[in-house]
Amino acid sequence: MDSVQPERIFFFDIDNCLYAPDLDIARMMKQRIYAYGRKIGLDEASVVKTCASYYRNYGLSVRGLVMHHQIDPVEFDEEVDGSLPLEDIIKPDVELRAMLESIKTRRWAFTNAGNNHARRVLKCLGIADLFEGITFCDYSEPDFPCKPEREAYDRAMCEAGVDDAQLCYFADDSAQNVEAALCLGWTAVLVSPAIHTMGADKNHLQIQSIHQLPEVLPQLFN
Repeated sequence: MDSVQPERIFFFDIDNCLYAPDLDIARMMKQRIYAYGRKIGLDEASVVKTCASYYRNYGLSVRGLVMHHQIDPVEFDEEVDGSLPLEDIIKPDVELRAMLESIKTRRWAFTNAGNNHARRVLKCLGIADLFEGITFCDYSEPDFPCKPEREAYDRAMCEAGVDDAQLCYFADDSAQNVEAALCLGWTAVLVSPAIHTMGADKNHLQIQSIHQLPEVLPQLFN
């Protein structure tokens, strides 16, 4: 009797990975974060620097705001991510859907965004039904983990029901997040328009657009 081969799984980041960064959503999000910072008392001269520092030190600005300013993370999520006009900006991506449908792995979304934002983006792209699940950041959870922290990747594997890192594939627009995945033994792909040469760079694969994924991992599509 043939042994059953364990199933591979592909973890996809969402923001600036499944859609192009030039949609400018990141800029709009930063504007809302700064506005929220001013609302809670950060002065105009320091709000950008402070929020940027929290992002560098804690992975997300909201984590620093919770830690140092005791903000309500649910209110933050509603006023920042929740106010983004995603439905006016992100349109269904037929090419992306076809690529995802053709990949011969399980599909799982893995994001530092909150659950509502993640689901809105996937719905706007017309691909929400293609993912088994989403590992997201629950801003209301005290000291919640986020990429590139190891605990975030461990949580993604646990929630997806996989315990072998060699079965895990990953695409993200953050070099830090990709590097963290590589350190755990995942196969990781950096997605960034700033990349000039596709293929392999050092330890990771790299592409300019998520649509090019079959070009660097053809074995998952053949």
